[in-house]
Amino acid sequence: MSEDSEKEDYSDRTISDEDESDEDTFMKFVNEDIHQCALLTADSISDPFFPGTTQILLEYQLGRWVPRLREPRDLYGVSSSGPLSPTRWPYHCEVIDEKIEHIDWTPLNPEPMYIPTGLEMEPLYANSKEETVVYLAEDAYKEPCFVYSRVGGNRTPLKQPVDNCDDTLMFEARFESGNLQKVVKVAEYEYQLTVRPDLFTNKHTQWYYFQVTNTQAGIVYRFTIINFTKPASLYNRGMRPLFYSEKEASAHNIGWQRIGDQIKYYRNNQGQDRHHHFSLTWTFQFPHSKDTCYFAHCYPYTYTNLQEYLSGINNDPVRSKFCKIRVLCHTIARNMVYILTITTPLKNSESRKRKAVILTARVHPGETNSSWIMKGFLDYILGNSSDAKLLRDTFVFKVVPMLNPDGVIVGNYRCSLAGRDLNRNYTSLLKESFPSVWYTRNMIRRLMEKREVILYCDLHGHSKKENIFMYGCDGSDRCKALYLQQRIFPLMLSKNCPDKFSFSSCKFNIQKSKEGTGRVVMWKMGIRNSFTMEATFCGSTLGNKRGTHFNTKDLESMGYHFCDSLLDYCDPDRTKYYQCLRELEEMEKHINLEKVIDDSDTSLKEITLDLETSSHASDSSESNDSQTDLLKLNSQIKTKKIQLKTKKERNSTIARHQNIREEEQEVCDKGHLVQRHKESVSDVTDTRPSISDDCIFDYFRRQLPNQDTRFTLMQSKITHVLLKIILKY
Repeated sequence: MSEDSEKEDYSDRTISDEDESDEDTFMKFVNEDIHQCALLTADSISDPFFPGTTQILLEYQLGRWVPRLREPRDLYGVSSSGPLSPTRWPYHCEVIDEKIEHIDWTPLNPEPMYIPTGLEMEPLYANSKEETVVYLAEDAYKEPCFVYSRVGGNRTPLKQPVDNCDDTLMFEARFESGNLQKVVKVAEYEYQLTVRPDLFTNKHTQWYYFQVTNTQAGIVYRFTIINFTKPASLYNRGMRPLFYSEKEASAHNIGWQRIGDQIKYYRNNQGQDRHHHFSLTWTFQFPHSKDTCYFAHCYPYTYTNLQEYLSGINNDPVRSKFCKIRVLCHTIARNMVYILTITTPLKNSESRKRKAVILTARVHPGETNSSWIMKGFLDYILGNSSDAKLLRDTFVFKVVPMLNPDGVIVGNYRCSLAGRDLNRNYTSLLKESFPSVWYTRNMIRRLMEKREVILYCDLHGHSKKENIFMYGCDGSDRCKALYLQQRIFPLMLSKNCPDKFSFSSCKFNIQKSKEGTGRVVMWKMGIRNSFTMEATFCGSTLGNKRGTHFNTKDLESMGYHFCDSLLDYCDPDRTKYYQCLRELEEMEKHINLEKVIDDSDTSLKEITLDLETSSHASDSSESNDSQTDLLKLNSQIKTKKIQLKTKKERNSTIARHQNIREEEQEVCDKGHLVQRHKESVSDVTDTRPSISDDCIFDYFRRQLPNQDTRFTLMQSKITHVLLKIILKY
């Protein structure tokens, strides 16, 4: 059997209860004269009609032979006998032997964002033949495209960086996930840096991660990265670079921390061919001399970190029982893409009734914050809490923690070694070029044939917006129920995590350029709740965390909140579910009111329908803007957004709103009766909407709950608009 075919056979195998085939189909082939024994292989049976294979095992249980598939070999899973597969690099990449490790650490106090003083400098550097190059990585440009890979990359002796005996800083980035292309010393304590574009591309310069040695304490150094390509950046909104000191880690157990002064992100004059570049500059004093330090765009999380984490799960006698780790496929560099199946193992048909939840991460390798959220999710779902056990008993979780290990290894920001964005190629048929997304889509399609998938979520990082939020798909072209229901889970998440997750930043639409993303493809395949979760590289603008950076524990906590919200969403007691649905209907009604005010030429019929019903969905072409307005309004409903109310409070609210609706319906019914009476005694056809004027104005004069001065003015304006429209008739 070829390796590719073996991958297809075993890549999506789950826990043994799912692998069991229909017993009756196989038992008719079994010879009744077989002597009882503990275990047989199918090829040992003499019946010529029985499949001759070693992959079917027969176990004698409760007086009969039960066939099942043999467990996959270690080649397709995680071996408990030794380390995991070593990382493979493009053959031309130079890689140092030193293994880079960092400690986990959480700052005692939240780290504030940088507040600009207005005096920040904008260094501009002219190309000079006399410039002092202290670091240069030329290996990335030896090949125009990926050729082949090898363990450890380039085996020739490494070219060492410039080793001066003076006080020049020494730079290094030829390690896993490292990214730095060139460093020029422009002044005694000032350095101009260039980051490497994604391999086999000429763009996507965002991720940086490099080492600095030969430091001097107490000296103000300036670092300027000159070849960013995005016009907007979180560095102009208070984000600081990350710094790590090995001496601080060993002496004080301090890990990654936010640092920097005089931080500025600005457009420079380095652009070529009408493409402008942007610079990031900052100043910093190292805490120790002769230290080994690191700078990074976000908290690093490498492929080796993932493999060590998975190895720990596999070697744990408890967690390994309900978390099976398999290899989904191999990348084009022959690195493994792992898939985890997490559920409580059962030996009966009940397990087939479990619904499925799918999580993926790191399709964009530079978005390391997504791996920290994934780690938090795995820590919680594999824990021993009662809620974690309930989730495992209720669902089958399919988890792909790192979709793009090749890009992670070489330090790319967005692309794979194919030089393409994998998250635009979920519709592609090119299995050899995009294996991880091809096999993921195929796995999900097969999974949907077995069981219902209630939620798909792809974890990402965002470089322009604060907080954590979601992108969903627009269901307005299908039905109103779907339009609101797919917003319920994000709303629950915002209630469970009000200081990190922003519902007002969520968007629900499908852009033409996003039709090849995992979120859109899975939604079109039939997964109603299909989301992209976006986590900022910076921090929060909400609640107690306002104005501070997210650390790794903040990101990991989102994994817990995801699980908590999933329990709320699927709770048999639908109180929270319907409470969120009612809030969404309220917000939709208010948005419709504001849209009426902005358009004085709207017909009387359109106004009345918008106000009297909550079933109107925004036009798909306007869903983006209207959703933003809708979500801004949610901040006004503070008592609902802070936390879910008690059952008694919710019942009281429900009863009050029900009484209001009944009164409104009574008024409108009376208006309808008057209008029908007029029509019955008139031979003239009235082309105006069949709703009485009295009913309309009574409706607008009603005092809605929590009415304020602003809403009273709104009512007056609406009445004025209606009078203008009626006079036209």
